[in-house]
Amino acid sequence: QVQPMESGGGSVQAGGSLRLSCTVPRSSYCEYALSWFRQAPGKEREFVAGNDSTGTTNYADSVKGRFTISQDNAKNMLYLHLQMNSVKPEDTAMYYCKKVVLMPCPPRDDWGQGTQVTVSA
Repeated sequence: QVQPMESGGGSVQAGGSLRLSCTVPRSSYCEYALSWFRQAPGKEREFVAGNDSTGTTNYADSVKGRFTISQDNAKNMLYLHLQMNSVKPEDTAMYYCKKVVLMPCPPRDDWGQGTQVTVSA
């Protein structure tokens, strides 16, 4: 199984914008649900935004109205973008892409290595 790959992290001032991308090679046989999580130092990993197995998009309350995800399905690759607007210092965290393999394929979760987002006041 190939891990998701995140990109686009960096440093930004509060009120600014940043766009993260997650790249996942497509499978000929299996479908995936992709989502974004984040983990700040000393805190547990938390859900940010993602598409579930029905294709429904969900957002954490803390990012609703500020963050937007979009998914592009190319022939060989899936791309999940996270557009982060009006960022706040509390958005500072390592951001991870999660890939969930959907039934009828054997279920499993795969995580990327993460990309760091730092928001300064």
